[in-house]
Parts: sequence; structure tokens; C-alpha cells
Amino acid sequence: MQIVLATNNAHKLTEVRAILAGCGLEVASPADLGLELDVEEVGVTFRENALLKAMACHRGTGLAALGDDSGLVVEALAGRPGVLSARYAGRHGDDAANTARVLAELAALPGVSRAAAFVCSLAWVDADGGAHFFEGRVEGEIASAGAGSGGFGYDPVFFLPQHRCTMAELPFDQKNTLSHRRRALDAFVSWWQARGAGHAH
Repeated sequence: MQIVLATNNAHKLTEVRAILAGCGLEVASPADLGLELDVEEVGVTFRENALLKAMACHRGTGLAALGDDSGLVVEALAGRPGVLSARYAGRHGDDAANTARVLAELAALPGVSRAAAFVCSLAWVDADGGAHFFEGRVEGEIASAGAGSGGFGYDPVFFLPQHRCTMAELPFDQKNTLSHRRRALDAFVSWWQARGAGHAH
């Protein structure tokens, strides 16, 4: 069964294809289907943004679609940067500036908890337009300085106590087995297999 993944990110497409390979789902990108994906992420939650992306792909292709939205949630910053994670410092995708802003805001709050989580919300819109949601979380804390050259975004300052290193210091394959997106996709896969994917055709 062909589905569309609401992303223009080639790395994300590769990761999702690998995880869903055993489910009988053929994952296409909007570009594969001649669809230009440009969704304004106006939702106030990860779930709303994930649904906006999935619905845009479903409407544009008529196929079932998966959309995701994810980001960093810092306890002491009242959940920020949250849905603003990719553009927290003002310019979309400026990882260094975004990370610097989070570190500066925490530095101004000495003694507070540095607990944080990466959260991924996944929205599945079936061919009839019905929606289901799945969430993945990875708990950790914000390091006082960055370490590691792997990953992207906030990975260099996201410290994993159980691994005694930051997300950016983990080998790529290991990061992919415990990432928030992987956990959300695993929840989707469990649901998909439990419903006996047959009647979705």
C-alpha cells in the first residue's frame, strides 16, 4: 500500500522507509508524487502541526498520509522552545543560534531543573480522512555546553544520563533506535499491525 510522508527532508524519508519496510507500506515523498509541500506550521501543539502536514498531503494526493512534528521541551522554560524549536532564535533552521538561546535562558535561571524531552507527535490520516495520533518521547537534560558532532538541532546539548553522553555523541544507528521519532513510529507500527492492516487497502 502506498502512503505519503509529509516531509521534504530526505534523511527523514530514509529513516521512515527503513522503519516501515516490514509493514507492507510503500512510503512516497510529496515530491515523488509531484506535490509541493509548503505547510504553514500555525498549530500551537506538535499534534496540530503534524495533522496540518498529513492533511495537506492527503488532500493533495488522495492517499493515506503520515505527518510528524517534533521539538525540544524544556521544563524550566515552561515547555519552550516547543513548536518553535526550529526557529526559536528567529531564523528557521539556525541550529547554533537556537541552541545558544536555550543555553542563555537556562543560564539566567541558576539552580533550576535542566530536565528536558524531545517529543515527536505523529499524525496518520487514512485514505478516508480519519486521523490517529502517536507520540514518542526521549527524556534527558540540557547540558551546560555542547558536545559531539553527530545529529543536528539541539542534539549536542541534549544529555542522556543513562548513556552518559549527549545525543550528538551517540553513533547514528544507536540514535535512530532510541529517537523520539523512532518511538512514535514504533507506536504507529504496533497499532498498524494490531489492526490487521488488511482492511486499510
